[in-house]
Amino acid sequence: MGFFGFLLLGLLAGAIAKLILPGRQGGGWFVTLILGVVGALLGGWIGGLIFNTGLQEFFSLTTWLLAIGGSIIVLLIYGLVTNRRTTHG
Repeated sequence: MGFFGFLLLGLLAGAIAKLILPGRQGGGWFVTLILGVVGALLGGWIGGLIFNTGLQEFFSLTTWLLAIGGSIIVLLIYGLVTNRRTTHG
């Protein structure tokens, strides 16, 4: 998968993760892109450790599930960090 394909995967995975998680996460498309790319990297890394597979082709179901799962994890962490920051400061 090329660089722009990976960016598109991250953007879409981040957007899907925002749709799956309840509540208002905030952030625009750029924050979604960053969280999605980081989430895709995390999902690929976790997939390699646990399932002995990683991010493969753009149209692979495994790639999408790992990217979305990683994006959900990153979005949850992002929500905890930003909520704590706005609550205490």
